[in-house]
Amino acid sequence: MTDLLQEPKPRTRRGRGTPGRLGTAVLAVGLLMTAFNLRIGVASISPVLSEIRADLGLSEVVVGLLTSIPVVAFGAFAFVAPALSRRLGLHRLLGATMIALAAGIALRLQPGLAGLFVGTVVIGASIAIANVVMPAAIKRDFSHRVGLMTGLYSTALSAGAALASGATVPLLSAAGGGWRTTLALWSIPALVAFLVLLPQLRRPPVRDPLTHEVADAPSDAGEPSVRALTRDPVAIAVTALMGLQSMSYYAALTWVPTLLQDAGTDAHTAGWMLSYSAFPAIAASLVTPALARRARPTWFPVAVAVVSTGAAFVGLAAAPTSAVYVWMTLLGLGQGASLSLSLTYIVRRSPDARHTGHVSMMAQGFGYLLAGLGPIGLGALHTATRGWSVPLMALIGLLVLQMWAGALASRERHVLAGRAPVTGR
Repeated sequence: MTDLLQEPKPRTRRGRGTPGRLGTAVLAVGLLMTAFNLRIGVASISPVLSEIRADLGLSEVVVGLLTSIPVVAFGAFAFVAPALSRRLGLHRLLGATMIALAAGIALRLQPGLAGLFVGTVVIGASIAIANVVMPAAIKRDFSHRVGLMTGLYSTALSAGAALASGATVPLLSAAGGGWRTTLALWSIPALVAFLVLLPQLRRPPVRDPLTHEVADAPSDAGEPSVRALTRDPVAIAVTALMGLQSMSYYAALTWVPTLLQDAGTDAHTAGWMLSYSAFPAIAASLVTPALARRARPTWFPVAVAVVSTGAAFVGLAAAPTSAVYVWMTLLGLGQGASLSLSLTYIVRRSPDARHTGHVSMMAQGFGYLLAGLGPIGLGALHTATRGWSVPLMALIGLLVLQMWAGALASRERHVLAGRAPVTGR
């Protein structure tokens, strides 16, 4: 498998096409705008699941499948990111994912099931590739500000999810009750992100004067072996943490509004509560990378995140409406911190940008394949038990495994420590 990127070579002069301060600032905004879009296509579905189910006559299992497809795609398509990055370079590939994402969202306008499901696959594939590339781009372009950019990256993810969750139902009313038009409107932010990235895409590529290779395209020299990573305990722990916290997140994202509606909450309020949970998630995402770097013992932030999420699930099972703001605050804090920790460990457990790309591919590839079981499993348990207590208790059980994985991932050591990188073909 090819490497995701090549470490930039030291330069004494800025070559043509290398961004200055303004260009770096625009690049940072473009990366954060890209991150902002990486949950919108998924989070916008949950608030209108009832309308989709009623319009198309879908069962709960099929609805769970619809919401699981993007997460499974996050895993399956992550493994093609290195080859695409080698052809296009990091920044051009991110621009291409935004165009593909906008097209996938717009496909939902097509009548029948085909447009909905095909568009969902395209959305998942686009996000999958961007998911892998983003940590590598941060490591390469902002190696001196990794903590800050990782915090802003995870914050942008949560902010996009919050906007999509909270604004979809009001947009539904404004669109005259048409869920297809409402969902298609979310292609606009992806097009905006592409326009912000456009100066970077139009810049002539910087080539090494000796090898003539594109500077942000990958090289197959010194590539860490994928087989070695799958046997490395640090990489395994980071992957397990990413998968388990994502499973919890997407299961909740899919079914919490339905759970609240089943408890007597109206659809608008249920959608708002999911959106509200993103505000504490944003706060947690922003501060967690800095706290994780200083915390002792290193597993303490993981424990706080797990306990917060577990308390929210217990509250939703016992009294879903009596203290719903408390439960959703705890849920947002726990899930925001968990996501931020996962992304932080991908970057910080890698010695360089080359390893970051491969750890990102492994963690998000295998991790999201695992996470795809969350919405389907929760829906199946709800169908079997006709209630939400058992599904929520199952999520609490998974938090025990998340704590274990997070504790291992929090240890301050690099992947493949003590091994020389080798090229895996």
